[in-house]
Amino acid sequence: MTPENEAAARYFSAIAAALGGLEVFMRDDRSPLYRHGIVAKIVAEYIARLDKSFSCWRYRLGFTETFRISRAESGFPVFQNLLELENDRRQADARLANLPLADELREEMADFILRHKEFPEALQKSMAERLYLEDVKSETTFGPFTLAQTAKVSVNPKTLRPYYLVHWACFDGSANLPLVYMLTVEDSSDDMIRQLVDSGGKLNERVDIPLPVDGLLNPELAHRFDDFTEKNSAYTLSPATIAVNLDKDFEPLHPKQLRRVVLGPFYSAGITDNNSTVSEVLAKVRKPENAWLLTWTIQEVFSKAEKPGRKGLFSSEKTTQEFFINTDDLEAARQGVSSYENHALIPHEAYQALYAAGEAQKIFSGYKVHILSKGQVISDV
Repeated sequence: MTPENEAAARYFSAIAAALGGLEVFMRDDRSPLYRHGIVAKIVAEYIARLDKSFSCWRYRLGFTETFRISRAESGFPVFQNLLELENDRRQADARLANLPLADELREEMADFILRHKEFPEALQKSMAERLYLEDVKSETTFGPFTLAQTAKVSVNPKTLRPYYLVHWACFDGSANLPLVYMLTVEDSSDDMIRQLVDSGGKLNERVDIPLPVDGLLNPELAHRFDDFTEKNSAYTLSPATIAVNLDKDFEPLHPKQLRRVVLGPFYSAGITDNNSTVSEVLAKVRKPENAWLLTWTIQEVFSKAEKPGRKGLFSSEKTTQEFFINTDDLEAARQGVSSYENHALIPHEAYQALYAAGEAQKIFSGYKVHILSKGQVISDV
């Protein structure tokens, strides 16, 4: 195995362990995030998509030599890899038609080994390509942009408007970071109020809503909403900016809360060099599969008040939200959020190494630390 292949194998093993641990954390009812209920469940679904993408990329390395990660910054693959994944998905059926079936390839490989007494590299590449294309045909990978879904519908008893929990995701091409968005938004459209709100001010039980629903539940606004989210999901935009833009662009939509989960940076010994102190300590971890650290940030902005609209003969103003930015916290103000949480997930062996080196307190200052040990996640350490 070449040094490049060894490094790739270490990276894929580390990221698989990290994403597996993060999914355990998100689905664990004892985890601090689980109190948010559906939020943890939604994030776990996107983590599973991301894990599937890495599984595909691992197969892809079996027949190509192009895979680059953002070593000095995010520790995640560069955006080009996601574009190639999407392109390969579109061409998968045509390419699979030109490849032998898996069983045929296995027979040819066995026959080649018996006759030539050497490893059939060309056949192995064909097998890797087939497995990759079969995998990539799945719609469950993490793409450059994932269209919104409505996950929950209810009624605000104060405003008597229906409200939706909508989520979507993107992979930011500049920062090379996966981003997950969750929006709680009220809808004052006459048609939607008439359909969804009963005479008692509750959700109309006679309307069958097969959740999750692809796109925004309001069909009149669904396409425009998709366009908006695709253009307003960049990492450089603060959650407050995105919420204000949404409030301004959609007359009947009233955003009440926007959450953004930023996955990363990811640190892996001998692979990433995005933090020299972390890299030096992780390099001392005995088992390479435990020499990693994954961080993520949960950002939130919420509406503290609603300014009523005004309709006049010559001019009118739409109802607008007043979003709370915590100016008492300089970092919250810088991020453009009401609040934020920094989290870190690390294997027990790696945490012990950082602790023994006297670096744990400095590195994890401002973070909620979660330790992965024997398939379980221990928080509040």
